[in-house]
Amino acid sequence: MAQIYKIYINETILILADSIPPDIEDYQEVKLKGFKFSKFYSSVKDQDTPKTFLLLARDSMDVFKKIRKSMQMIKAGGGLVSNEENKYLFIFRKGKWDLPKGKLDKGESFRVAAVREVEEECGIKIDSSNEKICKTYHIYEVYGVPVIKKTVWYWMRANNQPNLIPQIEEGITDARWLAAGDFMLVRENTFPLIKDVIRIIEY
Repeated sequence: MAQIYKIYINETILILADSIPPDIEDYQEVKLKGFKFSKFYSSVKDQDTPKTFLLLARDSMDVFKKIRKSMQMIKAGGGLVSNEENKYLFIFRKGKWDLPKGKLDKGESFRVAAVREVEEECGIKIDSSNEKICKTYHIYEVYGVPVIKKTVWYWMRANNQPNLIPQIEEGITDARWLAAGDFMLVRENTFPLIKDVIRIIEY
Protein backbone atom coordinates (compact mmCIF):
# COMPACT_ATOMS: atom_id res chain seq x y z
CA MET A 1 0.00 0.00 0.00
CA ALA A 2 1.37 3.42 -0.98
CA GLN A 3 2.51 5.75 1.77
CA ILE A 4 1.40 9.28 0.90
CA TYR A 5 1.41 12.24 3.29
CA LYS A 6 0.53 15.86 2.53
CA ILE A 7 1.74 18.87 4.47
CA TYR A 8 0.13 22.22 3.67
CA ILE A 9 2.01 25.50 4.12
CA ASN A 10 -0.39 28.24 3.03
CA GLU A 11 -0.29 28.04 -0.79
CA THR A 12 2.29 25.24 -0.84
CA ILE A 13 1.77 21.48 -0.68
CA LEU A 14 4.63 19.15 0.27
CA ILE A 15 3.82 15.55 -0.66
CA LEU A 16 5.84 12.76 0.94
CA ALA A 17 5.47 9.45 -0.87
CA ASP A 18 7.26 6.18 -1.58
CA SER A 19 6.27 6.37 -5.27
CA ILE A 20 4.87 9.01 -7.61
CA PRO A 21 1.14 9.42 -6.81
CA PRO A 22 -1.04 8.67 -9.86
CA ASP A 23 -3.12 11.86 -9.54
CA ILE A 24 -0.25 14.32 -9.16
CA GLU A 25 0.21 16.77 -12.03
CA ASP A 26 2.49 19.81 -11.90
CA TYR A 27 5.12 19.40 -9.22
CA GLN A 28 8.72 20.05 -8.38
CA GLU A 29 10.73 17.18 -6.96
CA VAL A 30 12.68 17.66 -3.74
CA LYS A 31 15.64 15.39 -3.11
CA LEU A 32 15.70 13.43 0.13
CA LYS A 33 19.48 13.60 0.44
CA GLY A 34 20.36 16.67 2.46
CA PHE A 35 16.70 17.62 2.95
CA LYS A 36 16.08 19.83 5.99
CA PHE A 37 12.48 20.71 6.60
CA SER A 38 13.29 23.96 8.43
CA LYS A 39 15.18 25.23 5.38
CA PHE A 40 12.41 24.10 3.04
CA TYR A 41 9.77 25.79 5.19
CA SER A 42 11.65 29.09 5.21
CA SER A 43 11.90 29.03 1.42
CA VAL A 44 8.17 28.50 0.77
CA LYS A 45 6.23 29.97 3.70
CA ASP A 46 5.72 33.37 2.06
CA GLN A 47 4.92 32.13 -1.44
CA ASP A 48 1.58 33.41 -2.69
CA THR A 49 1.39 31.21 -5.79
CA PRO A 50 0.08 27.63 -5.35
CA LYS A 51 2.86 25.13 -5.82
CA THR A 52 3.30 21.41 -5.20
CA PHE A 53 6.55 19.72 -4.15
CA LEU A 54 7.16 15.96 -4.11
CA LEU A 55 9.69 14.25 -1.88
CA LEU A 56 10.15 10.56 -2.66
CA ALA A 57 11.39 8.35 0.16
CA ARG A 58 11.34 4.59 0.68
CA ASP A 59 9.97 5.20 4.18
CA SER A 60 7.89 8.34 3.73
CA MET A 61 6.12 7.63 7.03
CA ASP A 62 9.40 8.02 8.90
CA VAL A 63 10.14 11.32 7.14
CA PHE A 64 6.63 12.54 7.98
CA LYS A 65 6.95 11.55 11.63
CA LYS A 66 10.25 13.41 11.99
CA ILE A 67 8.71 16.59 10.55
CA ARG A 68 5.61 16.21 12.74
CA LYS A 69 7.64 15.71 15.91
CA SER A 70 9.94 18.66 15.21
CA MET A 71 7.30 21.20 16.27
CA GLN A 72 4.35 21.64 18.57
CA MET A 73 1.14 19.99 17.37
CA ILE A 74 -2.21 21.77 17.60
CA LYS A 75 -5.28 19.53 17.33
CA ALA A 76 -8.46 20.69 15.61
CA GLY A 77 -11.74 19.36 14.25
CA GLY A 78 -13.77 20.52 11.30
CA GLY A 79 -16.89 19.70 9.34
CA LEU A 80 -18.07 19.27 5.80
CA VAL A 81 -21.71 20.10 6.45
CA SER A 82 -24.60 19.43 4.08
CA ASN A 83 -28.26 20.41 4.37
CA GLU A 84 -31.59 19.11 3.07
CA GLU A 85 -30.93 20.74 -0.32
CA ASN A 86 -27.54 18.99 -0.62
CA LYS A 87 -25.75 22.31 -0.29
CA TYR A 88 -22.56 22.66 1.72
CA LEU A 89 -21.54 25.12 4.40
CA PHE A 90 -18.65 27.53 3.81
CA ILE A 91 -17.32 30.49 5.73
CA PHE A 92 -15.38 33.56 4.60
CA ARG A 93 -12.55 34.27 7.03
CA LYS A 94 -9.73 36.79 6.71
CA GLY A 95 -10.19 37.26 2.98
CA LYS A 96 -10.45 33.57 2.02
CA TRP A 97 -13.20 30.98 1.70
CA ASP A 98 -12.79 28.26 4.29
CA LEU A 99 -14.57 25.40 6.03
CA PRO A 100 -15.62 25.71 9.68
CA LYS A 101 -13.10 24.20 12.05
CA GLY A 102 -11.34 24.95 15.34
CA LYS A 103 -9.05 23.78 18.10
CA LEU A 104 -9.88 21.14 20.66
CA ASP A 105 -10.67 22.30 24.17
CA LYS A 106 -9.05 20.38 27.02
CA GLY A 107 -10.48 16.89 27.27
CA GLU A 108 -12.45 17.11 24.00
CA SER A 109 -12.42 14.48 21.29
CA PHE A 110 -11.88 15.51 17.69
CA ARG A 111 -15.53 14.81 16.82
CA VAL A 112 -16.98 16.79 19.74
CA ALA A 113 -14.69 19.74 18.98
CA ALA A 114 -15.59 19.62 15.29
CA VAL A 115 -19.33 19.83 16.00
CA ARG A 116 -18.90 22.56 18.61
CA GLU A 117 -16.73 24.69 16.33
CA VAL A 118 -19.11 24.39 13.37
CA GLU A 119 -22.05 25.39 15.55
CA GLU A 120 -20.17 28.33 17.10
CA GLU A 121 -18.69 29.65 13.86
CA CYS A 122 -21.94 29.54 11.88
CA GLY A 123 -24.68 29.89 14.49
CA ILE A 124 -26.39 26.61 13.64
CA LYS A 125 -27.30 23.28 15.23
CA ILE A 126 -25.77 20.10 13.82
CA ASP A 127 -28.33 17.30 13.52
CA SER A 128 -25.84 14.51 12.96
CA SER A 129 -22.12 13.91 12.75
CA ASN A 130 -21.11 10.92 10.69
CA GLU A 131 -17.91 9.19 9.71
CA LYS A 132 -14.50 10.77 9.49
CA ILE A 133 -13.54 12.12 6.06
CA CYS A 134 -9.81 12.65 6.36
CA LYS A 135 -6.98 14.20 8.36
CA THR A 136 -5.00 17.22 7.20
CA TYR A 137 -1.74 18.75 8.41
CA HIS A 138 -1.16 22.48 8.09
CA ILE A 139 1.94 24.36 9.22
CA TYR A 140 1.74 28.01 10.21
CA GLU A 141 3.37 30.29 12.77
CA VAL A 142 2.36 31.31 16.27
CA TYR A 143 4.39 34.28 17.51
CA GLY A 144 6.95 33.54 14.81
CA VAL A 145 7.36 29.86 15.70
CA PRO A 146 6.14 27.17 13.27
CA VAL A 147 3.49 24.79 14.61
CA ILE A 148 1.66 21.94 12.89
CA LYS A 149 -2.11 21.72 13.04
CA LYS A 150 -3.73 18.32 12.71
CA THR A 151 -7.37 18.67 11.68
CA VAL A 152 -9.76 15.74 11.58
CA TRP A 153 -12.71 16.37 9.24
CA TYR A 154 -16.19 14.84 9.59
CA TRP A 155 -19.31 14.57 7.47
CA MET A 156 -22.13 16.51 9.16
CA ARG A 157 -25.79 17.30 8.54
CA ALA A 158 -27.75 20.41 9.48
CA ASN A 159 -31.33 20.54 8.20
CA ASN A 160 -33.70 23.50 7.92
CA GLN A 161 -31.21 26.10 9.11
CA PRO A 162 -31.06 28.82 6.47
CA ASN A 163 -30.19 31.66 8.87
CA LEU A 164 -26.45 31.50 9.30
CA ILE A 165 -24.74 33.74 11.85
CA PRO A 166 -21.00 34.13 11.13
CA GLN A 167 -18.84 34.43 14.23
CA ILE A 168 -17.47 37.93 13.66
CA GLU A 169 -15.14 37.80 16.67
CA GLU A 170 -13.28 34.92 14.97
CA GLY A 171 -12.77 36.95 11.81
CA ILE A 172 -15.64 35.27 9.94
CA THR A 173 -17.55 37.82 7.87
CA ASP A 174 -19.79 35.54 5.81
CA ALA A 175 -21.28 32.04 5.93
CA ARG A 176 -23.14 30.45 3.01
CA TRP A 177 -24.77 27.26 1.78
CA LEU A 178 -23.35 26.44 -1.67
CA ALA A 179 -24.28 23.74 -4.15
CA ALA A 180 -21.44 21.65 -5.56
CA GLY A 181 -21.96 23.40 -8.89
CA ASP A 182 -21.10 26.72 -7.26
CA PHE A 183 -17.78 25.62 -5.76
CA MET A 184 -15.86 27.64 -8.33
CA LEU A 185 -16.53 30.65 -6.10
CA VAL A 186 -14.60 28.92 -3.34
CA ARG A 187 -11.84 27.42 -5.49
CA GLU A 188 -10.98 30.84 -6.90
CA ASN A 189 -10.13 32.17 -3.44
CA THR A 190 -9.17 29.51 -0.94
CA PHE A 191 -6.20 27.44 0.18
CA PRO A 192 -4.95 24.18 -1.41
CA LEU A 193 -5.95 22.33 1.77
CA ILE A 194 -9.60 23.34 1.40
CA LYS A 195 -9.55 22.49 -2.32
CA ASP A 196 -8.40 18.98 -1.46
CA VAL A 197 -11.10 18.48 1.18
CA ILE A 198 -13.97 19.65 -1.06
CA ARG A 199 -12.62 17.55 -3.93
CA ILE A 200 -14.05 14.61 -1.98
CA ILE A 201 -17.54 15.97 -2.72
CA GLU A 202 -16.82 16.57 -6.39
CA TYR A 203 -15.79 12.95 -6.88
